[in-house]
Amino acid sequence: MTNPKAATSQLQIVSFLFFFLLAILPHPILSTKSSKGFEFLKNLEGCQKGQTVKGLRELKLYLKKFGYADFHKNHTEYENSDQFDDTLEKEIITYQLYYHLKATGTLDAETVKQMTVPRCGLPDTVKGKTPMTSGKKEHISGGKISSLNTFSHHSYSFFPGMPKWPLHKSHLTYRFSSSIRVTDIKTLRAVCSSAFARWAEVTHFTFSEAVHPLHKADIEIGFHRGDHGDRNSFDGPGGTIAHAFSPTNGRFHYDAEENWSTNPAQGTMDMESVALHEIGHLLGLGHSKEPNAVMFPTIRTGSLKRQLYVDDVQGIRALYRIHP
Repeated sequence: MTNPKAATSQLQIVSFLFFFLLAILPHPILSTKSSKGFEFLKNLEGCQKGQTVKGLRELKLYLKKFGYADFHKNHTEYENSDQFDDTLEKEIITYQLYYHLKATGTLDAETVKQMTVPRCGLPDTVKGKTPMTSGKKEHISGGKISSLNTFSHHSYSFFPGMPKWPLHKSHLTYRFSSSIRVTDIKTLRAVCSSAFARWAEVTHFTFSEAVHPLHKADIEIGFHRGDHGDRNSFDGPGGTIAHAFSPTNGRFHYDAEENWSTNPAQGTMDMESVALHEIGHLLGLGHSKEPNAVMFPTIRTGSLKRQLYVDDVQGIRALYRIHP
């Protein structure tokens, strides 16, 4: 027969050891948000106006996050509904025009395919319009699409208000600070150094890593996941892969839950291509409607974009009034 006192004593010892190990062992950094990126969109293929389909609410939040919402309307009731109405149709058309898709206003296969491509977390448009862009704009009114001609035919854009670094601030320093280790610092340093060099070649900027720990860096680069304190939570693999802020904020974050590589194949994301894109944001460029541009919002796994396109160069030079 088991001695009750002995059993109680053993249980106390086991409990003590459990809580002792729990206290001293390193804890994983847990995300407060669990998701599978944009996978939910695949279940909505074929949806069109007049239908009520579970998941359309999430689509509306997706379109709002990336700048396609009609900000002139009260979205509270609209966002909480799974109904496909006129407003959603117009937002989808705006999205389709931005990505050079057929403006059907429905969730056809090509639209859903584009929506599920990994992308930068910054919005493409502001209040239904590409911010500070030049070139031809499409305007939707009463369900009809018309074009507005502007002063030139470029696809680049700037942030609202055109924030940029002061003219006297031509040398920018950067530092690495991650909450999750994804790669060794030597690899990350080489990747970012190469990306900074591409922008230095076409601008007046120079860049260097901040060496002294007490000196504040202009730019901070790191890997994070989920809610990491900047009000721009990451959403897990296959969704938003990185984001950066406009001048002179200086923050550039990779999503640690993506499958990163310096030699990408299908299913992996190129660290340097993404760095080149996000540095463009750090310098003041918004997204470009030109698919070949580094500043195009999306990039497929296994792809490389390590060289600036003519639209990228023209955009950054226009912002800082740099004459070649």
